Amino acid sequence: MADAEPTAHMLDVPGARLYYERRGSGPLLLMIGSPMDSSGFAPLASALADRYTVVTYDPRGIANSSRADTSDDVTPAQQADDVHRLLSALGGEPADLFGSSGGAVVGLALVTAHPDQVRTLAAHEPPVVELLADAAQLRAKIQDIYDTYRSEGAEKAMQKFMAHAGLGGGPAPEADAPQWEPSPEQLARMRATTEQFLAHLVRPTTRYRPDIEALRAASTRIVVAGGATSKGQLANRTAVALADQLGTTMVDFPGDHGGFLALPEQFARVLDQVLTGT
Repeated sequence: MADAEPTAHMLDVPGARLYYERRGSGPLLLMIGSPMDSSGFAPLASALADRYTVVTYDPRGIANSSRADTSDDVTPAQQADDVHRLLSALGGEPADLFGSSGGAVVGLALVTAHPDQVRTLAAHEPPVVELLADAAQLRAKIQDIYDTYRSEGAEKAMQKFMAHAGLGGGPAPEADAPQWEPSPEQLARMRATTEQFLAHLVRPTTRYRPDIEALRAASTRIVVAGGATSKGQLANRTAVALADQLGTTMVDFPGDHGGFLALPEQFARVLDQVLTGT
């Protein structure tokens, strides 16, 4: 059994210093989120460390990663360049990549710019809003969320965001349903991450329009993933739209938008099947 305990590393990139963790052994598998940091992937990474060398990282300006200019927005293309440099530092061989939410958008930008670096991209519910027919209305709602953050603070803005994304107000989970419960440290990190998300990430991430022709022409195998229990939610709708435009079938993964948090073992089995083609 491979050691699932991570080793911590730092990498200097233009305008930022990136923190990343490495565990396990086997083919390289990079897990990325945005705004989520490496700690959120720990259960899933540990579940796969006996089959893969799993690398997780904190995006620039998030958690243990810093950035020189804290006033500008952070775009998917900029994050994709960070991931490109991280993969190069890890040896430059093609890697498998699991991207969640905004991390899946970054994965699409990376494949567009550097398809030779990614063998398989599993893009789990990327919020590529610009692919939807009601993109203009959704863009206006996201701008309102940003304006609310600026005028009334993060709590009010996140209430709007959760409702907009369809992540709140649903039926209560069954009593025996597995639920992810963050630690106090994770809660503090999440609050800081929320500030960065609302201030600098939510608009550029949701305004990113994938280059469908470039993605279809890429050597990378792209698997669009959606939560089995998140049908109808915004990020699931955008995943369906992406799969349609790429001419592929969306693969259902256990749970909802954050299924890998509550169901890491089940999620890991499906992800391994996707990556190995079994």
